[in-house]
Amino acid sequence: MNRKNDFDKKSHTVHEAMIEAENRAISEREKQEECECKDGMFPTTNRRKFLTGMAAIASTGTAFLSSNAVAATQSNTDHKIQSDPTKELGRPTNADGGYGSRSQFENEARWRYPTATRESSWTMTPLDKSSGIITPSSLHFERHHAGIPNINPAKHTLTVHGMVGTAKKFTMADLKRFPSVTRMHFIECSGNGLTEWKQPTLKTVQGTHGLTSTSEWTGVPVSTILRECGIEDGAAWVLAEGNDAAVMSRSVPIDKMWDDAILVYAQNGEALRPEQGYPLRLLLPGFEGNTCIKWLRRLEVSNKPFMTREETSKYTDLVKGGKARQFTLTMDAKSVITFPSGNMLLPGQGFYEITGLAWSGRGRIKRVDVSTDGGISWQTAELQTPILRNCHTRFRFPWQWSGKPAILQSRCTDETGYTQPTIKQLIDVRGLDGHPRFGSIYHNNGIQSWAVAADGSVQNVHHY
Repeated sequence: MNRKNDFDKKSHTVHEAMIEAENRAISEREKQEECECKDGMFPTTNRRKFLTGMAAIASTGTAFLSSNAVAATQSNTDHKIQSDPTKELGRPTNADGGYGSRSQFENEARWRYPTATRESSWTMTPLDKSSGIITPSSLHFERHHAGIPNINPAKHTLTVHGMVGTAKKFTMADLKRFPSVTRMHFIECSGNGLTEWKQPTLKTVQGTHGLTSTSEWTGVPVSTILRECGIEDGAAWVLAEGNDAAVMSRSVPIDKMWDDAILVYAQNGEALRPEQGYPLRLLLPGFEGNTCIKWLRRLEVSNKPFMTREETSKYTDLVKGGKARQFTLTMDAKSVITFPSGNMLLPGQGFYEITGLAWSGRGRIKRVDVSTDGGISWQTAELQTPILRNCHTRFRFPWQWSGKPAILQSRCTDETGYTQPTIKQLIDVRGLDGHPRFGSIYHNNGIQSWAVAADGSVQNVHHY
Protein backbone atom coordinates (compact mmCIF):
# COMPACT_ATOMS: atom_id res chain seq x y z
CA MET A 1 0.00 0.00 0.00
CA ASN A 2 1.31 3.44 -0.91
CA ARG A 3 0.48 5.45 2.19
CA LYS A 4 1.73 8.71 0.67
CA ASN A 5 -0.64 8.40 -2.29
CA ASP A 6 -3.52 7.60 0.08
CA PHE A 7 -2.67 10.68 2.17
CA ASP A 8 -2.41 12.86 -0.92
CA LYS A 9 -5.80 11.61 -2.12
CA LYS A 10 -7.37 12.26 1.27
CA SER A 11 -5.92 15.76 1.53
CA HIS A 12 -7.09 16.53 -2.00
CA THR A 13 -10.61 15.45 -1.03
CA VAL A 14 -10.56 17.70 2.06
CA HIS A 15 -9.19 20.58 -0.03
CA GLU A 16 -11.98 20.29 -2.59
CA ALA A 17 -14.60 19.84 0.13
CA MET A 18 -13.57 23.08 1.81
CA ILE A 19 -13.87 24.97 -1.47
CA GLU A 20 -17.34 23.48 -1.93
CA ALA A 21 -18.23 24.36 1.67
CA GLU A 22 -17.40 28.00 1.10
CA ASN A 23 -19.27 28.02 -2.22
CA ARG A 24 -22.38 26.75 -0.48
CA ALA A 25 -22.05 29.37 2.24
CA ILE A 26 -21.63 32.08 -0.40
CA SER A 27 -24.70 30.82 -2.23
CA GLU A 28 -26.83 30.98 0.92
CA ARG A 29 -25.55 34.46 1.75
CA GLU A 30 -26.39 35.70 -1.74
CA LYS A 31 -29.92 34.42 -1.33
CA GLN A 32 -30.33 36.38 1.91
CA GLU A 33 -29.14 39.80 0.73
CA GLU A 34 -31.91 42.16 -0.34
CA CYS A 35 -31.10 45.59 1.12
CA GLU A 36 -30.90 48.21 -1.63
CA CYS A 37 -28.00 49.85 0.20
CA LYS A 38 -25.90 46.81 -0.68
CA ASP A 39 -26.75 46.69 -4.36
CA GLY A 40 -23.61 46.25 -6.41
CA MET A 41 -21.60 44.90 -3.48
CA PHE A 42 -23.58 41.75 -2.80
CA PRO A 43 -26.04 39.92 -5.07
CA THR A 44 -29.67 40.34 -4.03
CA THR A 45 -32.73 38.13 -4.14
CA ASN A 46 -36.23 37.83 -2.79
CA ARG A 47 -36.21 36.90 0.90
CA ARG A 48 -39.51 35.00 0.75
CA LYS A 49 -38.20 32.76 -2.03
CA PHE A 50 -35.09 32.11 0.06
CA LEU A 51 -37.08 31.11 3.14
CA THR A 52 -39.33 28.86 1.08
CA GLY A 53 -36.34 27.20 -0.52
CA MET A 54 -34.55 26.73 2.80
CA ALA A 55 -37.65 25.22 4.36
CA ALA A 56 -37.77 22.72 1.50
CA ILE A 57 -34.10 21.84 1.97
CA ALA A 58 -34.51 21.44 5.72
CA SER A 59 -37.53 19.17 5.29
CA THR A 60 -35.57 16.77 3.09
CA GLY A 61 -32.78 16.46 5.63
CA THR A 62 -30.20 16.82 2.88
CA ALA A 63 -28.71 20.17 3.87
CA PHE A 64 -24.94 20.19 4.48
CA LEU A 65 -23.58 23.61 5.29
CA SER A 66 -27.01 25.01 4.50
CA SER A 67 -28.00 24.07 8.04
CA ASN A 68 -26.06 27.10 9.27
CA ALA A 69 -28.21 29.41 7.16
CA VAL A 70 -31.38 27.58 8.18
CA ALA A 71 -30.53 28.05 11.86
CA ALA A 72 -29.71 31.70 11.27
CA THR A 73 -33.06 32.43 9.68
CA GLN A 74 -35.06 30.29 12.08
CA SER A 75 -33.52 32.10 15.07
CA ASN A 76 -34.93 35.39 13.76
CA THR A 77 -38.71 35.45 13.94
CA ASP A 78 -40.33 36.93 10.86
CA HIS A 79 -42.52 39.82 11.95
CA LYS A 80 -44.94 41.82 9.89
CA ILE A 81 -43.21 44.67 8.07
CA GLN A 82 -45.06 47.87 8.80
CA SER A 83 -45.74 50.19 5.88
CA ASP A 84 -45.72 53.15 8.25
CA PRO A 85 -44.46 52.40 11.78
CA THR A 86 -45.65 55.84 12.95
CA LYS A 87 -49.31 54.86 12.40
CA GLU A 88 -49.52 51.53 14.23
CA LEU A 89 -48.20 50.06 17.42
CA GLY A 90 -45.11 47.94 17.37
CA ARG A 91 -44.59 44.52 19.00
CA PRO A 92 -45.33 44.15 22.72
CA THR A 93 -42.45 44.53 25.15
CA ASN A 94 -40.68 41.26 26.03
CA ALA A 95 -42.57 39.38 23.33
CA ASP A 96 -39.37 37.50 22.50
CA GLY A 97 -39.54 35.65 25.82
CA GLY A 98 -36.93 37.68 27.66
CA TYR A 99 -33.80 36.93 25.61
CA GLY A 100 -33.40 39.31 22.68
CA SER A 101 -33.09 38.33 19.04
CA ARG A 102 -31.59 40.20 16.12
CA SER A 103 -33.58 41.70 13.27
CA GLN A 104 -35.06 39.30 10.75
CA PHE A 105 -33.07 41.19 8.11
CA GLU A 106 -29.73 40.22 9.65
CA ASN A 107 -28.58 36.72 8.85
CA GLU A 108 -24.80 36.59 9.25
CA ALA A 109 -23.70 33.08 10.18
CA ARG A 110 -20.63 30.95 10.65
CA TRP A 111 -19.99 28.15 8.18
CA ARG A 112 -18.47 24.81 9.06
CA TYR A 113 -15.29 23.28 7.71
CA PRO A 114 -16.37 20.00 6.05
CA THR A 115 -14.56 17.51 8.25
CA ALA A 116 -15.62 13.87 8.27
CA THR A 117 -17.51 14.33 11.55
CA ARG A 118 -19.27 17.30 13.09
CA GLU A 119 -17.77 16.46 16.49
CA SER A 120 -14.23 17.24 15.29
CA SER A 121 -14.61 20.36 13.21
CA TRP A 122 -14.56 24.14 13.21
CA THR A 123 -16.63 27.12 12.08
CA MET A 124 -15.56 30.45 10.58
CA THR A 125 -16.44 33.96 11.75
CA PRO A 126 -17.89 36.31 9.05
CA LEU A 127 -15.24 39.03 9.47
CA ASP A 128 -16.50 40.88 6.39
CA LYS A 129 -19.79 41.54 8.20
CA SER A 130 -18.19 42.72 11.44
CA SER A 131 -18.31 46.24 12.87
CA GLY A 132 -15.81 47.56 15.37
CA ILE A 133 -13.67 44.88 17.01
CA ILE A 134 -16.02 42.78 19.16
CA THR A 135 -17.36 39.52 17.74
CA PRO A 136 -20.86 38.61 18.95
CA SER A 137 -20.70 35.47 21.09
CA SER A 138 -23.00 33.71 18.63
CA LEU A 139 -20.55 34.36 15.75
CA HIS A 140 -17.28 33.63 17.57
CA PHE A 141 -15.37 30.95 15.65
CA GLU A 142 -15.36 27.41 17.03
CA ARG A 143 -12.83 24.57 17.11
CA HIS A 144 -13.85 21.27 18.64
CA HIS A 145 -11.98 17.97 18.85
CA ALA A 146 -14.71 15.73 20.25
CA GLY A 147 -17.97 17.62 20.25
CA ILE A 148 -19.45 20.13 22.71
CA PRO A 149 -20.00 18.73 26.21
CA ASN A 150 -23.06 19.70 28.23
CA ILE A 151 -21.77 20.40 31.75
CA ASN A 152 -23.72 21.23 34.89
CA PRO A 153 -21.83 24.16 36.44
CA ALA A 154 -22.97 23.14 39.92
CA LYS A 155 -20.96 19.93 39.59
CA HIS A 156 -17.97 21.27 37.66
CA THR A 157 -14.67 21.65 39.52
CA LEU A 158 -11.13 22.82 38.81
CA THR A 159 -8.34 20.80 40.43
CA VAL A 160 -4.92 22.44 40.93
CA HIS A 161 -2.16 20.02 41.94
CA GLY A 162 1.41 18.86 41.20
CA MET A 163 4.27 21.08 42.35
CA VAL A 164 2.10 23.16 44.66
CA GLY A 165 2.16 23.76 48.38
CA THR A 166 -1.44 22.57 48.79
CA ALA A 167 -3.48 20.80 46.13
CA LYS A 168 -6.98 22.25 45.95
CA LYS A 169 -10.27 21.68 44.18
CA PHE A 170 -12.40 24.72 43.32
CA THR A 171 -16.09 24.77 42.48
CA MET A 172 -17.48 27.45 40.18
CA ALA A 173 -18.92 29.15 43.26
CA ASP A 174 -15.46 29.13 44.84
CA LEU A 175 -13.87 30.74 41.79
CA LYS A 176 -16.49 33.46 41.54
CA ARG A 177 -15.71 34.57 45.09
CA PHE A 178 -12.24 35.72 44.01
CA PRO A 179 -11.67 39.22 42.57
CA SER A 180 -12.32 39.22 38.83
CA VAL A 181 -10.95 41.10 35.82
CA THR A 182 -12.57 42.01 32.50
CA ARG A 183 -10.45 42.40 29.38
CA MET A 184 -10.86 42.39 25.61
CA HIS A 185 -8.64 39.89 23.77
CA PHE A 186 -8.59 38.07 20.46
CA ILE A 187 -8.33 34.32 20.08
CA GLU A 188 -6.94 32.91 16.84
CA CYS A 189 -6.62 29.29 15.76
CA SER A 190 -3.04 28.63 14.65
CA GLY A 191 -4.54 26.96 11.56
CA ASN A 192 -6.15 30.22 10.43
CA GLY A 193 -5.24 30.60 6.76
CA LEU A 194 -3.97 27.05 6.34
CA THR A 195 -5.49 26.74 2.85
CA GLU A 196 -3.63 29.79 1.53
CA TRP A 197 0.04 28.75 1.72
CA LYS A 198 0.63 27.34 -1.77
CA GLN A 199 -1.99 29.21 -3.73
CA PRO A 200 -5.10 31.37 -3.18
CA THR A 201 -7.82 28.84 -2.44
CA LEU A 202 -10.87 30.26 -0.69
CA LYS A 203 -12.81 33.24 -2.00
CA THR A 204 -13.87 35.23 1.04
CA VAL A 205 -12.19 36.71 4.10
CA GLN A 206 -14.46 34.48 6.16
CA GLY A 207 -12.78 31.51 4.51
CA THR A 208 -9.21 32.80 4.57
CA HIS A 209 -9.17 34.48 8.00
CA GLY A 210 -12.38 33.44 9.82
CA LEU A 211 -10.68 31.53 12.63
CA THR A 212 -10.15 34.60 14.79
CA SER A 213 -12.53 36.57 16.99
CA THR A 214 -12.36 39.17 19.77
CA SER A 215 -14.53 39.15 22.88
CA GLU A 216 -14.75 40.83 26.24
CA TRP A 217 -13.75 38.16 28.75
CA THR A 218 -14.39 38.09 32.51
CA GLY A 219 -12.82 35.78 35.05
CA VAL A 220 -10.21 35.23 37.74
CA PRO A 221 -6.49 35.74 37.05
CA VAL A 222 -4.67 32.39 37.16
CA SER A 223 -2.02 34.08 39.29
CA THR A 224 -4.62 34.48 42.06
CA ILE A 225 -5.22 30.73 42.15
CA LEU A 226 -1.49 29.92 41.98
CA ARG A 227 -0.87 32.13 45.01
CA GLU A 228 -3.80 30.46 46.76
CA CYS A 229 -2.19 27.03 46.30
CA GLY A 230 1.47 28.01 46.60
CA ILE A 231 4.04 27.04 43.96
CA GLU A 232 7.16 24.99 44.67
CA ASP A 233 10.64 26.05 43.57
CA GLY A 234 11.60 24.76 40.14
CA ALA A 235 8.05 24.79 38.74
CA ALA A 236 8.19 25.78 35.05
CA TRP A 237 5.15 24.37 33.23
CA VAL A 238 1.45 23.85 33.83
CA LEU A 239 -0.72 21.23 32.16
CA ALA A 240 -4.19 22.57 31.32
CA GLU A 241 -6.76 19.83 30.75
CA GLY A 242 -10.30 20.04 29.41
CA ASN A 243 -13.42 18.12 30.40
CA ASP A 244 -14.44 17.13 26.86
CA ALA A 245 -14.31 13.68 25.26
CA ALA A 246 -10.92 14.55 23.71
CA VAL A 247 -9.55 15.51 27.14
CA MET A 248 -7.84 18.34 25.27
CA SER A 249 -4.54 19.11 27.02
CA ARG A 250 -1.68 21.56 26.51
CA SER A 251 1.50 22.46 28.38
CA VAL A 252 1.77 26.16 29.23
CA PRO A 253 4.87 27.98 30.51
CA ILE A 254 4.25 28.97 34.12
CA ASP A 255 5.51 32.49 33.37
CA LYS A 256 2.46 32.96 31.12
CA MET A 257 0.18 31.76 33.89
CA TRP A 258 1.70 34.31 36.29
CA ASP A 259 1.52 37.08 33.67
CA ASP A 260 -1.94 37.53 32.15
CA ALA A 261 -3.74 34.16 32.02
CA ILE A 262 -7.40 34.21 33.09
CA LEU A 263 -9.85 31.55 34.25
CA VAL A 264 -12.78 32.81 32.20
CA TYR A 265 -16.44 32.21 33.04
CA ALA A 266 -18.10 35.08 31.14
CA GLN A 267 -17.96 36.41 27.59
CA ASN A 268 -19.41 39.67 26.29
CA GLY A 269 -21.34 40.32 29.49
CA GLU A 270 -22.93 36.91 29.98
CA ALA A 271 -21.94 33.35 30.82
CA LEU A 272 -19.69 31.58 28.33
CA ARG A 273 -21.49 29.81 25.51
CA PRO A 274 -21.19 25.99 25.69
CA GLU A 275 -19.17 26.01 22.44
CA GLN A 276 -16.76 28.50 24.05
CA GLY A 277 -16.08 26.35 27.10
CA TYR A 278 -18.99 26.78 29.54
CA PRO A 279 -18.68 26.89 32.46
CA LEU A 280 -14.90 27.54 32.60
CA ARG A 281 -12.20 28.27 30.04
CA LEU A 282 -8.52 29.12 30.20
CA LEU A 283 -7.65 32.30 28.32
CA LEU A 284 -4.01 32.89 27.36
CA PRO A 285 -3.94 36.29 25.64
CA GLY A 286 -1.87 36.22 22.46
CA PHE A 287 -1.24 32.45 22.51
CA GLU A 288 -2.58 30.12 19.82
CA GLY A 289 -6.21 29.26 20.32
CA ASN A 290 -5.86 25.57 21.16
CA THR A 291 -3.95 26.44 24.33
CA CYS A 292 -7.00 28.30 25.63
CA ILE A 293 -8.44 25.06 26.98
CA LYS A 294 -12.23 24.95 27.13
CA TRP A 295 -14.29 23.18 29.82
CA LEU A 296 -11.18 23.45 31.99
CA ARG A 297 -11.05 20.89 34.78
CA ARG A 298 -7.40 20.52 35.83
CA LEU A 299 -4.15 22.45 36.19
CA GLU A 300 -1.08 20.35 37.04
CA VAL A 301 2.16 22.17 37.87
CA SER A 302 5.45 20.56 36.81
CA ASN A 303 9.11 21.31 36.12
CA LYS A 304 8.84 20.24 32.46
CA PRO A 305 6.31 20.16 29.61
CA PHE A 306 3.99 17.17 29.41
CA MET A 307 4.49 16.43 25.67
CA THR A 308 0.81 15.83 24.99
CA ARG A 309 -0.61 14.72 21.64
CA GLU A 310 -1.61 18.28 20.82
CA GLU A 311 1.98 19.54 21.11
CA THR A 312 3.84 16.64 19.49
CA SER A 313 1.94 15.09 16.59
CA LYS A 314 -0.28 18.17 16.27
CA TYR A 315 0.24 21.93 16.54
CA THR A 316 3.91 21.80 15.59
CA ASP A 317 5.36 23.49 12.50
CA LEU A 318 7.31 21.30 10.09
CA VAL A 319 10.14 23.18 8.38
CA LYS A 320 12.71 22.45 5.70
CA GLY A 321 14.59 19.23 6.33
CA GLY A 322 11.78 17.55 8.25
CA LYS A 323 12.37 19.12 11.65
CA ALA A 324 9.54 20.72 13.59
CA ARG A 325 9.17 23.97 15.47
CA GLN A 326 7.54 23.14 18.80
CA PHE A 327 5.79 25.35 21.33
CA THR A 328 5.31 28.14 18.78
CA LEU A 329 2.73 29.53 21.15
CA THR A 330 2.60 33.24 20.38
CA MET A 331 0.56 34.45 17.42
CA ASP A 332 2.61 36.91 15.35
CA ALA A 333 1.31 40.23 14.04
CA LYS A 334 -1.28 39.89 11.32
CA SER A 335 -3.81 42.03 9.46
CA VAL A 336 -6.41 41.68 6.75
CA ILE A 337 -8.63 44.04 4.78
CA THR A 338 -12.25 43.04 5.36
CA PHE A 339 -13.72 45.64 2.98
CA PRO A 340 -13.39 45.43 0.07
CA SER A 341 -12.55 41.74 0.22
CA GLY A 342 -13.05 38.56 -1.76
CA ASN A 343 -16.31 37.88 -3.60
CA MET A 344 -17.53 41.47 -3.25
CA LEU A 345 -18.50 43.63 -6.20
CA LEU A 346 -17.86 47.38 -6.14
CA PRO A 347 -20.66 49.23 -7.96
CA GLY A 348 -18.37 51.73 -9.71
CA GLN A 349 -15.42 54.05 -9.42
CA GLY A 350 -15.33 56.67 -6.71
CA PHE A 351 -14.70 56.94 -2.98
CA TYR A 352 -14.50 53.89 -0.69
CA GLU A 353 -13.25 53.49 2.85
CA ILE A 354 -10.95 50.51 3.05
CA THR A 355 -11.23 48.88 6.47
CA GLY A 356 -9.94 45.80 8.21
CA LEU A 357 -8.51 44.27 11.36
CA ALA A 358 -4.99 43.93 12.74
CA TRP A 359 -3.78 42.01 15.79
CA SER A 360 -0.67 40.66 17.47
CA GLY A 361 -0.02 38.19 20.25
CA ARG A 362 3.01 40.23 21.31
CA GLY A 363 1.15 43.36 22.37
CA ARG A 364 -0.50 46.39 20.79
CA ILE A 365 -0.70 47.22 17.11
CA LYS A 366 1.49 50.24 16.50
CA ARG A 367 0.87 50.90 12.81
CA VAL A 368 -1.00 49.58 9.77
CA ASP A 369 0.01 50.45 6.22
CA VAL A 370 -2.25 49.97 3.20
CA SER A 371 -1.23 49.52 -0.43
CA THR A 372 -3.59 49.84 -3.40
CA ASP A 373 -0.94 48.97 -6.01
CA GLY A 374 0.24 45.57 -4.86
CA GLY A 375 2.95 46.73 -2.49
CA ILE A 376 4.71 49.23 -4.75
CA SER A 377 3.76 52.04 -2.39
CA TRP A 378 2.36 52.09 1.12
CA GLN A 379 0.40 54.68 3.08
CA THR A 380 -0.43 54.78 6.77
CA ALA A 381 -3.97 53.89 7.79
CA GLU A 382 -5.87 55.37 10.73
CA LEU A 383 -6.14 53.13 13.79
CA GLN A 384 -9.56 53.25 15.40
CA THR A 385 -9.63 53.25 19.19
CA PRO A 386 -9.50 51.33 21.42
CA ILE A 387 -6.00 50.03 20.67
CA LEU A 388 -5.39 47.27 23.22
CA ARG A 389 -2.86 44.53 23.90
CA ASN A 390 -3.56 41.17 22.29
CA CYS A 391 -6.77 42.51 20.79
CA HIS A 392 -8.18 43.16 17.35
CA THR A 393 -7.60 46.73 16.21
CA ARG A 394 -9.68 48.20 13.41
CA PHE A 395 -7.96 50.30 10.77
CA ARG A 396 -9.42 52.62 8.13
CA PHE A 397 -8.03 54.14 4.94
CA PRO A 398 -9.72 56.49 2.39
CA TRP A 399 -9.47 55.28 -1.21
CA GLN A 400 -10.52 56.97 -4.43
CA TRP A 401 -10.89 54.14 -6.93
CA SER A 402 -10.22 55.16 -10.52
CA GLY A 403 -12.00 52.15 -11.97
CA LYS A 404 -8.72 50.53 -13.05
CA PRO A 405 -7.50 47.15 -11.73
CA ALA A 406 -5.97 47.41 -8.27
CA ILE A 407 -4.42 45.10 -5.69
CA LEU A 408 -5.25 45.89 -2.06
CA GLN A 409 -2.96 44.84 0.78
CA SER A 410 -2.41 45.66 4.44
CA ARG A 411 0.58 45.06 6.67
CA CYS A 412 0.85 45.79 10.36
CA THR A 413 3.62 46.49 12.84
CA ASP A 414 3.24 45.76 16.54
CA GLU A 415 4.78 47.55 19.52
CA THR A 416 7.81 45.21 19.50
CA GLY A 417 8.73 46.46 16.01
CA TYR A 418 7.77 43.19 14.28
CA THR A 419 6.26 43.80 10.82
CA GLN A 420 3.93 41.39 9.08
CA PRO A 421 5.77 39.50 6.29
CA THR A 422 4.64 38.33 2.86
CA ILE A 423 3.63 34.70 2.38
CA LYS A 424 6.73 34.23 0.20
CA GLN A 425 8.98 35.45 3.02
CA LEU A 426 7.40 32.89 5.34
CA ILE A 427 7.81 30.08 2.81
CA ASP A 428 11.45 31.02 2.18
CA VAL A 429 12.15 30.40 5.87
CA ARG A 430 9.81 27.50 6.67
CA GLY A 431 9.30 25.68 3.40
CA LEU A 432 6.13 23.82 2.46
CA ASP A 433 6.69 20.41 4.05
CA GLY A 434 3.78 20.45 6.46
CA HIS A 435 0.96 19.12 4.26
CA PRO A 436 0.98 17.61 0.74
CA ARG A 437 -1.96 19.68 -0.45
CA PHE A 438 -1.74 22.91 1.52
CA GLY A 439 1.99 23.13 2.22
CA SER A 440 2.47 24.42 5.74
CA ILE A 441 -0.46 24.34 8.16
CA TYR A 442 -0.01 26.59 11.16
CA HIS A 443 0.91 30.23 11.80
CA ASN A 444 0.27 31.76 8.39
CA ASN A 445 0.43 35.49 9.12
CA GLY A 446 1.39 36.51 5.59
CA ILE A 447 0.08 39.62 3.84
CA GLN A 448 -3.30 39.01 2.17
CA SER A 449 -3.90 40.40 -1.33
CA TRP A 450 -7.29 41.24 -2.87
CA ALA A 451 -7.41 41.98 -6.59
CA VAL A 452 -10.04 44.48 -7.72
CA ALA A 453 -10.87 44.04 -11.42
CA ALA A 454 -12.07 46.81 -13.73
CA ASP A 455 -15.63 45.54 -13.37
CA GLY A 456 -15.42 45.95 -9.57
CA SER A 457 -15.21 42.26 -8.73
CA VAL A 458 -12.80 41.34 -5.92
CA GLN A 459 -10.91 38.08 -5.67
CA ASN A 460 -8.25 36.39 -3.53
CA VAL A 461 -4.79 36.41 -5.17
CA HIS A 462 -1.15 35.89 -4.27
CA HIS A 463 0.94 38.95 -5.10
CA TYR A 464 4.49 39.55 -3.88
